[in-house]
Amino acid sequence: MNGETRYTIGDLARRTGLSVKTIRYYADRGIVPPTDRSPAGYRRYGPDAVARLELVRTLRDLGVDLAAIRRVVDHEVPLAEVAAAHAEALAVQIRVLRLRHAVLIAATRRGGGADELELLHTLARLSGHERRRLVDDFLDAVFDGLVTVLAYPGIMRSLTPELPDEPSAAQIQAWVELAELARDPDFRAGMRRLVRQYAADHDVPGLPRPDAVAVVRDAVAPALAAGVDPTSPAADAIVETVTGRYAQLSGQSDGADLRRRLLTRLGTANDPRRDRYLDLLAVVNGWPTGGQTAPALDWFIRALRGRMSEPHPA
Repeated sequence: MNGETRYTIGDLARRTGLSVKTIRYYADRGIVPPTDRSPAGYRRYGPDAVARLELVRTLRDLGVDLAAIRRVVDHEVPLAEVAAAHAEALAVQIRVLRLRHAVLIAATRRGGGADELELLHTLARLSGHERRRLVDDFLDAVFDGLVTVLAYPGIMRSLTPELPDEPSAAQIQAWVELAELARDPDFRAGMRRLVRQYAADHDVPGLPRPDAVAVVRDAVAPALAAGVDPTSPAADAIVETVTGRYAQLSGQSDGADLRRRLLTRLGTANDPRRDRYLDLLAVVNGWPTGGQTAPALDWFIRALRGRMSEPHPA
């Protein structure tokens, strides 16, 4: 004996809070070997055994496997190296769990069956390359024939979702729903019509111009906030402002034909799925949401239709 303190397994159990069975298991695995044995043959441990067991318990609580723990306590590998490797493994697990959680939440909210759950899971598990291909396919279908027009690459970028490498649960949920919309042939067709209508109104070179929806949204916002009735005389000035601005942007004169065309444009744009796509896009990309356009479009469509039978001043 060299005079150092020796502990029995019972002593270590009381000092560390670990069970005798657990300490014996670690000893048998060579992670916390006994220093010697008593004359009666019982295992005894030196002072460093307490510190070893505390480290082992901490690493086990963090999910590190026993083989890696033994290499750490035996000084075969630095603790930092094992910690870094395990942190990366945990990050992967967290991403998987976040994805699974998002899919289950989406399935719960939608109340669909097994087929829909499988679709949601498939969309959530797409690789970065597969997501890019799905988005490109959607944008190609919407902007086919317009990609060479100077203004449209910028518009396409503004409609492109970019899921980050470490997405939140909300971003994954938004991506799954957005991907479903992007695959919907009817939604694609509606967006394609909207883009072509915009192109017909702005068939001039240069930077992107405000579309009819933006003009209506900005002009109608104060009226909505003030509770103005779209059929009241107070709405006259707003209708004149919008139709005048639309005529200017499209290079046409204000009149019955232009107003009918504007109604058609707004009817196409007044699709709640368009608003939903933009809201989801903002969540996926981490952008601020721009607010719903449907209330403004509904208001203005009512206001304009109510005045279509009235003669428009020359």
